[in-house]
Amino acid sequence: MQISLAQQALSFAGAVIVLIAYSGHQFHWMDSQRPLYNAMNAVGGAMLAWAALHPFQVGFMLMEGSWTIISLIGLAKAMGRAARPA
Repeated sequence: MQISLAQQALSFAGAVIVLIAYSGHQFHWMDSQRPLYNAMNAVGGAMLAWAALHPFQVGFMLMEGSWTIISLIGLAKAMGRAARPA
């Protein structure tokens, strides 16, 4: 089972995006209720889910697919909050 360089780069970039969002939240640089945080998690999770397709890795796909869906729900909520007048 060999993973291409492009797949390695995709999974690395996805992990970096998720880790930036996570670190930003942990160190209070980012608010988890804001669209950017949720968008970064959704994009990074989707990249990792895509990388988990070939070779198909059930556990990794479940985790990253769920991460992406949950982040998209959070993003929709955050966008709804941002659209409301103050």
